[in-house]
Amino acid sequence: MHALLVTLLVIVSIALIAVVLLQSGRSAGLSGAITGGAEQLFGKQKARGLDAVFQRVTVVLAVLFFVLTILVTYVQPS
Repeated sequence: MHALLVTLLVIVSIALIAVVLLQSGRSAGLSGAITGGAEQLFGKQKARGLDAVFQRVTVVLAVLFFVLTILVTYVQPS
């Protein structure tokens, strides 16, 4: 059980890092490079929608990260 939780924690951690890096910041970092073409093709509204999806996914992954971290702490390895 402990190994499964640790594996899930690593997967969620990597996904959380990736989603945070894909979000556009004030300087429009990595997300600006990726969604720049999407803005030209689909307009500005699509880019805002993509940022909203990234924000929701970030919240879900952050909650999963904290729950898994607490579970890994309390579940003893066998």
